[in-house]
Amino acid sequence: MQAPSKRSDILARIVATKRDEIALLEGRALELRARAADAPPARDFHGALAAHPTVRVIAEVKRRSPGAGEIRPGLDPARLASTYERSGAAALSVLTDRDYFGGSLDDLRAARSAVSLPALRKDFTLDRLQIDEARAAGADAVLLIVRILDDARLADLHGHAVERGLAVLVEVHDAAELERAVDCGARIVGINNRDLSTFRTDLAVTEGLLDRLPAGTVVVSESGIRGGDDMERLGRAGVDAVLVGESILRAPDPGAMVAELAAPPRRNRA
Repeated sequence: MQAPSKRSDILARIVATKRDEIALLEGRALELRARAADAPPARDFHGALAAHPTVRVIAEVKRRSPGAGEIRPGLDPARLASTYERSGAAALSVLTDRDYFGGSLDDLRAARSAVSLPALRKDFTLDRLQIDEARAAGADAVLLIVRILDDARLADLHGHAVERGLAVLVEVHDAAELERAVDCGARIVGINNRDLSTFRTDLAVTEGLLDRLPAGTVVVSESGIRGGDDMERLGRAGVDAVLVGESILRAPDPGAMVAELAAPPRRNRA
């Protein structure tokens, strides 16, 4: 029997940590539900990505990751978000996981309050309480990772987020997960180009799955996007948007990197 990959082990540990965090949130369920219900209308994350002439850039606010280590540990979320907006980003992705990525909901609040862009809370969502927490903190969208959710939970969380007025980025890695995302009603599908067993990235993963998606689905390519050539390739394939973190965050000038990524045209998919 093949031993579990390091990546799978990390994912299992993250999920276990999230379950502990959810248990702590249970005592605040009524408060979070009320704050989520009273939150101002969300910014239009879907509209920021859909049917534009260029490939849209979701620029990430992230301090570190389990695989890459420290990326930009001393970042100022508000300043970075403002740089992203000036440089042509269409939306933000803010890592809010503390233990593995060094993030927080304070990073989300600070980044979003500095700009007019919609913001995705990027975390490992397993429970409705996390969705209410995200909405209460001002998130405009949440991430659902198909790999860590069964079909019933995926459908329930997707429906709950939509009821709360949030957009949902449903992340998949292969054809089977893509089918499950479509079945849950996903309007925005993120295709992760990273092989979770080898850590390698290949844009062909996105290209190979595009035609399996229903017309009108917003497609976001994730991981392995390093520059303008990659963006031109994805634009020719008809990708609507990309989510980019490490390549931007390690760049000497993140704003210039965003501007380069935001330039290539996008082909309309039939």
